[in-house]
Amino acid sequence: MASEESGTGLPTSIEAAWGLRERPGKGPRPGLTLGRIVDAAVGIASADGLGAVSMSRVAAELGVSTMSLYRYVSAKDELLTLMEDAAYGTPPPGDPAKDWRAGFTDWAWSLRTALGRHPWVVNVPISGPPSTPNSVAWMERGLACLRHTHLSENEKISVLMLVSGFVRNEARLTFDILAASRRSGDSLETSMAAWARLLGKLTDAERFPAVTAALRAGELETPGGPDDEFVFGLERILDGVEALVSARS
Repeated sequence: MASEESGTGLPTSIEAAWGLRERPGKGPRPGLTLGRIVDAAVGIASADGLGAVSMSRVAAELGVSTMSLYRYVSAKDELLTLMEDAAYGTPPPGDPAKDWRAGFTDWAWSLRTALGRHPWVVNVPISGPPSTPNSVAWMERGLACLRHTHLSENEKISVLMLVSGFVRNEARLTFDILAASRRSGDSLETSMAAWARLLGKLTDAERFPAVTAALRAGELETPGGPDDEFVFGLERILDGVEALVSARS
């Protein structure tokens, strides 16, 4: 439920996360806090996946009634937003001595590390722009890397969205591939080799000349290092940003 007292228009639970109120609801319940509710939900997601999180499951973990949770968080969507904020955590401080590219590279790797601690977070639906404390802190940290460039404020926001979107999508793809490998019981190397053999049976050089060339070069048979695709993608994106920064200078 959105708060009408503060004028932020945010749900009372989100206001509580910002410290704008002690508790987003009426009626005390000793021992139960918004922080405990979020921690319990994060623990469930980490153990059993995001799909296992429900208000009733969280209540059972805490040993309280489901209705008691609604004094602190009015809907599951709010809880997911707070879980995501907790999963990201506070961004590490930046190094002001580094140039924008080195700083932004550090920021992107730190964001990827945060996602890696809680892989389920990439499956939380994006419900709006950043409005929680940690998400805004990550935004501040990323934008600060661009403060000495001549990019407009709108361009800085666009760069932030471009890089953060790449980090999130690359992490989701990596997590999905690893999860599929675990389900199959095969190593990633075995799965890739089997896929290459399958493509070899399904394709031919006349219809699929580019795929055939990749197969003949052996590029589809073995996976690269765990960070290779991330490094390649991030560097190419930042090459483009660097061209824009140079043009604006």
